[in-house]
Order: sequence, then structure tokens, then C-alpha cells
Amino acid sequence: MNGKRRLAAGAAGIALAVATAMSAGGTAMAAQPAAGQHQGMIKPTFRIHRIGTLRNGLPEVTSAAPTGLPPSAIRSVYHLSGLSPNSNAGAGQIIAIVDAYNDPNALADLNVFNAEYGYPALSTCSSLTQAGACFEVQEPSGKPASNADWVVEESLDIEWAHAEAPRAKVVLVEAETSSNANLFAAVVAANSVGATEVSMSWGGSESSSEKSNDKDFTHAGTFYTVSAGDSGHGASYPAASPDVISVGGTMLNGCSGTSCSGFTSETAWSDGGGGISAFEPIPGYQSGYTGPVFGAATITALTGGKRGIPDVSFDASPSTGVSIYDSTAFEGQSGWWTVGGTSVGAPNWAGILAAGAAAGSTALQGNGAIYSGGYTTNLRDITSGSNGTCGTDCGAGHGYDLVTGLGSPINYP
Repeated sequence: MNGKRRLAAGAAGIALAVATAMSAGGTAMAAQPAAGQHQGMIKPTFRIHRIGTLRNGLPEVTSAAPTGLPPSAIRSVYHLSGLSPNSNAGAGQIIAIVDAYNDPNALADLNVFNAEYGYPALSTCSSLTQAGACFEVQEPSGKPASNADWVVEESLDIEWAHAEAPRAKVVLVEAETSSNANLFAAVVAANSVGATEVSMSWGGSESSSEKSNDKDFTHAGTFYTVSAGDSGHGASYPAASPDVISVGGTMLNGCSGTSCSGFTSETAWSDGGGGISAFEPIPGYQSGYTGPVFGAATITALTGGKRGIPDVSFDASPSTGVSIYDSTAFEGQSGWWTVGGTSVGAPNWAGILAAGAAAGSTALQGNGAIYSGGYTTNLRDITSGSNGTCGTDCGAGHGYDLVTGLGSPINYP
């Protein structure tokens, strides 16, 4: 994603010295990509939380046991019924995770995660029409090379989408590279397998040509969730598409390590993406919204008639990051990671939508439902925090705002 900050680039990328690639808050960082990035190489949107320092002075980012939040902690904060190993959440749904490059141990790592948190092991799908949950990898352009940077993203996405909707089928669609053309071809492939939810934790800067890709997010019966970015205030694509649910970032105050027993409040994450699209006009669900807006009378007035980003939000701060398991070595480290970024929100929201669909709940099933009233019953309004220094546009407040949208999910389905 534009401005995605990471420990270092993987096989496709630019090597950065790890010792100088850490922020003061202990999260992985990297250089900013150039403007117009989504037309070239697109970036994933996770942040790796530093848990210590190795003897050689480099950041320690993995351990033999989880150090981040488990599904039970996220469930306690958001009261999401799907986050239980024994739930029937997501039955009959197909969640597609669209990422770039190959994760060689995707299913094995997912089952380590499952075993740790009490979820049943998944096996490879014999068919996407089979009964029950299963896992499948699709490679629409042939088997990609592996890229350790993207493998972390893939582990995060499949593990947490599955945690939210353990009875859904999960299809990992691997683009050949992280180019604009290959990733959007992978979205088309996800549509073709009948995905009911598609998660995309990646993106780049906006471009005047972006609207030509919006059609890929209009497959009937499919919802698309997209991370809003990890560079603070500003719009990105495909989060700016009017046909996706854009997910911003929050911090869970009172959560620490593996526990949320001290949870007190949820506030905006300072690096969460959000802003006003330069090219996409305001969609009808935003112009027709009649609820409160922070800093203006209407969303139209707030954005000047352009698409506002994000729509909703979810935990993203690496300080309250979630646990994932990834056995592929990244900068010589593997095992359990604590990961944040708006990458956490997109797959979790895909799983939440799958759980809602299976349960027959409609309040959050797409932006039309969310903006027309779902926000009043199943979203927590985030009313404090900011993602920049640009006044109202960078602040979270009562009602819709350009940092956390209409809020985070709660008591759903």
C-alpha cells in the first residue's frame, strides 16, 4: 500500500537495513513508494510489532509462542459471534483472499493457528461445492514465486478471515506479482470462483485511470473489503473505489500483549488511512446518509462531492496487534508474529460479513445497509483520535469521519 511500512522488502524488493527500519514505537517501517504506485507495484498494508532486540542489535519480531491478541480477545472487545472455534459462522460462504506471490506453507501455517486457538484443522477443498469448510489456493496466472514480505500478509489474511467465519471456505488467490494488472486479474479470478466475500489488504496511490478498475468490484452477490492504508491521512486505491467497503484503523486502549481484559475504549489509530478521493465521485450511499457527520452537515459537504474514505474501521495499531503464525523466514525470523496495520481489518471484515450472511443478519451487509441504518445498531462510533494534522479531516468525531468512517463492528451478527 502507498506508504506501507515494513521490516524490509522481500524477494521482489529493495533491501532496507533492519536496524534503521524501526519506528520509535517499535513497528517495522520502510520508504514511501512513489506517487501513482498502484499503476506499478502495489504494497500490502501490515505493520510488524517489535517484541524485543536480538543479540546482534536487530529487532526481534517473532517468538515460539503467541505474543499478540488471540481471537478470544478480539471477540471480547467486539462481541462478534463468529470468533468461537465451535461456531457455525460463515457456513455456505466462500471468502477469497487476494494477495500477491506464493505462500508455500499457507495451509500448514493456518492449521498451526487453528491448533493454537482450538479451531478444527482445515483440509484442501475437493471442490468448492463440497459441504463444510475447507481451504484452497488458486493461481490464475500460474504458480508465483515466493516473497517473504507478502507471505506475512497472506498468513494474516487467511488466519483471521477463517477465525471470524470458521465454517466458510477460504480461497487464497495468489497473483503472479504485485503489479496492478496481476492483482486485478486475481480479483476477477476470485469473482469467477463464486466468492461471497473478497478481502484485499493492499493498494497504492490514486490515479486518474483508477475508475476503469471499479468494474472488478461489481460482481453480483459479492462484497469487497479493502484496507484504507497505513500512512495516515490520505486516500488510496482500491480503498477509494465506491464499490468496496474501505476499512480504517483503530487502537484498543487497555489491551496489551495477549489480553484485552483491561479494555477501556477504542480510538483512531494515528497511522490509519483515510481522506477524500481525488477522482471518485461521492456514491449514493454516502450522499444519501442522513446521520451525524463530524465537521460538516453532510458527507457531501465534508468531501466536496467526492468519495470519502474509510467506511468502517477495526483494530490496526501494532501496539494492540493480533497474533499470526508464519513459518516462512523473513529477515531470518519465523514463528509467531504480532501484526497490526489496516491489513488486520480487511480480512476480519470479510469474515464478519460471511458470518452475518450465514446467520441471515443484514445490518452490515454492504455499504448500502451500513449507511442506511446498520451503523446505529452494529457499529461502535469512534469519537477521538486522529491520523494527521489537517484539522477536521484528520480527526475522529461523532458520526461519520474521514479517519474511522462510521465505526467498528460490535454485537454482530
